[in-house]
Amino acid sequence: MRIESDSLGQLNIPQSTYYGIHTQRALNNFPISKASTHPELIRAFIEIKQAAAQTNATSGNLNRSVAKHIVSATKILLNQPIDTTMFPISDIQGGAGTSTNMNVNEVIANLALEKVGRQRGDYQFIHPNDHVNMGQSTNDTYPSAGKIALIRLLAPLLNELTQLIDALGNKADEFSTTYKMGRTQLQDAVPMTLGNSFHAWLKPLLRDNLRIQSARDSLYYLNMGGSAIGSGINVSYHYQVHIVPNLAGITKLPLKQAHDLFDATQNLDSFVALSGTLKTLAVNLSKIANDLRLLSSGPRSGLLEINLPAKQAGSSIMPGKVNPVIPEVVNQVAFEYFGFDATVTAAAEAGQLELNAFEPIVFKSLFTGIEHLTAAMATLRINAIDGITSNKNRLAQDIDLSVSFATAMAPIVGYQLAAKMAKESLRTGKSLRQIAEKKNCFTPEELAHIFKVEDIVINARTPEHGLVLHAPEQKNS
Repeated sequence: MRIESDSLGQLNIPQSTYYGIHTQRALNNFPISKASTHPELIRAFIEIKQAAAQTNATSGNLNRSVAKHIVSATKILLNQPIDTTMFPISDIQGGAGTSTNMNVNEVIANLALEKVGRQRGDYQFIHPNDHVNMGQSTNDTYPSAGKIALIRLLAPLLNELTQLIDALGNKADEFSTTYKMGRTQLQDAVPMTLGNSFHAWLKPLLRDNLRIQSARDSLYYLNMGGSAIGSGINVSYHYQVHIVPNLAGITKLPLKQAHDLFDATQNLDSFVALSGTLKTLAVNLSKIANDLRLLSSGPRSGLLEINLPAKQAGSSIMPGKVNPVIPEVVNQVAFEYFGFDATVTAAAEAGQLELNAFEPIVFKSLFTGIEHLTAAMATLRINAIDGITSNKNRLAQDIDLSVSFATAMAPIVGYQLAAKMAKESLRTGKSLRQIAEKKNCFTPEELAHIFKVEDIVINARTPEHGLVLHAPEQKNS
């Protein structure tokens, strides 16, 4: 054991640990979550400490030898996976993230001390606050580290979203001439193609992609240099000018200096905006999952328009039962994210005056939500979308028995007579075509057109998956 002191008194710290008294107090005070602070947040914090040491050294405020040792320690930490034994604090914590900031300060200081032959805790040579945290406050470092972490976590999400869109597009092309009945309010509407369904699913995801990228763009603006409450106290002009460019060089991200360092909201609105776009993505994914479960329902008493890949036995008591487990897990991830979004909204709204104390739960919600949505899209694409097949005979049978062709009759004989024939077809069990032929109110050419599904489904496939508008033919005068 070693003894460390702070303004509250002394505390025994295990000699084997790189963290110090502030981290130990946090471990004692916040036994909330079994999950520790996200590795990407820790990694971003370490990068901030490296950039700060370099910037403070060039400004002349930090001894160059001390800065060199701090930078060396950060490079050691960045060249290996984040060790949760060094950074063990719960991802839900009080103090607006101060504990995580100090955890990083302490680990870097003690690692640097060890590398120069000093004992851990010998802070008179390299101090967590005076040296590692120079020019900084949790007020500006914590949201900045969170933004960097979010930018990096969004990269795989956007990549997976693009792959899912492509997979849906491939199925839209594959089923571009597979005709089926469309439904509104779960009732028969008019014919369409199965490809139209996949096209309808991918379009909102394309919009999600653009919205998420737009929300991400605001994360590149950091308020580093603002120090406590954005006032810039204890921060040199040189530091304020150079800290973000130096950090951009380390992170390899196009980071920019926020114009207003005295921003009491700490850019919480950007986190709320990002969360809103992710909630919309969750809504759209859940809608796709709902449709897939419905269209694959059966295999005897449901719609059974499509076949989802069979992934596992569906029941412990009913032999042969196979459930739509992949859409089900996507639904649950979406439900989870709805809760995360509510948490982010509540936490942002509850911030008071010059600091929002609830950023830890904001970042926990966003980090977890992004990772789960990314994984959900991957399993949806690989284990469901890519392997979907159609039941063409079932789809053709539904069209043959449908009374939806009455819609195409209405312009010729009027809505009321068309509805009367549809009702007669349903009552007698005869096909609508049989009823129409019996009425003798259509020419053979009109009947051929009315019951030709290719003519009814006028929104033919194009590379853009859009509607083809056919201009009326000009008659010769």
